[in-house]
Amino acid sequence: MTGVWADLIGQERLVALLAKAVAGDAHAMTHAWLFTGPPGSGRSNAAKAFAAALQCRAGGCGKCNACLTTLSGAHPDITLVRTEALSIGVKEVRDLVRRSMTSPATGRFQIIVVEDADRVTERGADALLKAIEEPAPRTIWLLCAPNAEDVVVTIRSRCRLAPLTTPSAAAIAQLLQRDGVNPDVAEFAARVSQGHVGRARALARDEGARNRRLEVLRIPAQLLGVGDALTAAAEVVDLAAAEAQSLTAETDAAELAKLSEALGITRGRPRSAAAALKELEEQQDARRKRLQRDALDRVLTELTSYYRDVLVLQTSAGAPPINPEVSAEAQRLASRSAPEATLAKLDAILACRNALEEWNVAPLLAMESLLLALATTSFSGVAER
Repeated sequence: MTGVWADLIGQERLVALLAKAVAGDAHAMTHAWLFTGPPGSGRSNAAKAFAAALQCRAGGCGKCNACLTTLSGAHPDITLVRTEALSIGVKEVRDLVRRSMTSPATGRFQIIVVEDADRVTERGADALLKAIEEPAPRTIWLLCAPNAEDVVVTIRSRCRLAPLTTPSAAAIAQLLQRDGVNPDVAEFAARVSQGHVGRARALARDEGARNRRLEVLRIPAQLLGVGDALTAAAEVVDLAAAEAQSLTAETDAAELAKLSEALGITRGRPRSAAAALKELEEQQDARRKRLQRDALDRVLTELTSYYRDVLVLQTSAGAPPINPEVSAEAQRLASRSAPEATLAKLDAILACRNALEEWNVAPLLAMESLLLALATTSFSGVAER
């Protein structure tokens, strides 16, 4: 694939549908789309590529001003909503609805891309519904979510589904090599990322990310009792918080300086500016929490791949390991426990993910509960020592 579609690896069927819509096929085009797919499959990239192709006079050449400004987030007629908070509220949605009612300034369409449509609150969904039911003539909504079921039914029923599939490891490795990554590193990153393109790129480019991944994979072998589990949980949560802090520190400082300048603050916290400063602090705190949860989600993904390898060994499935660098530890665990115990641990990881994402459980509590479950003896009376 070429032009704006070049990075959508393994999505040939979807690209064919989107290209037909761009070409003006009345049966393919509609005013509201819902891009779905597993994490890392490229939902937001697909939506942005589609937006660029719709604005491009050549249907997505990837070289013109419309394509380049869309992909960089600078096109005046494309609004990109990427939240770092836990939800998108009604106030934010109403702002989007007002924007959607304006005519495009330079482009062919007014396009609203919502990367986290699954985080829109119920009241926000109510505000969004009318705009999607009765859109402005040249407005297009592009919503993104992991699954269609994650979006309020009244919204998803009015959108055309644009499902993405998980790209193969071979396709991801080819993409990384195209980006200049060493073939061996590209193959490694593609294998362990399990179809997550963004994760593969991070692992390929950052030795620190590769080292953090290996530290997570060594956790199961260290869980010899309750104390080990609680200590490991605290360390994981603290590292995730530190990572989030490091990623946001510079942005937080710049935002505070900009607000202080706008309010004329030279020192201290004058009472007249308290409300604005408090609102900024709340927004920054929400962003740090979101990034901390993203870091913890990566931990859960690595643990899932580890216990998947254990289960493969226990059932003699013959599938190649995702994590050969810890195969010895996985083999020891496999020989000391039953497959039912490993399945219970995989269920515990899923429960932890749901606790963090769906129920907003405190990270330390969620991770303590998980690592205690991973450390206990389980089914068939087989002890894990």
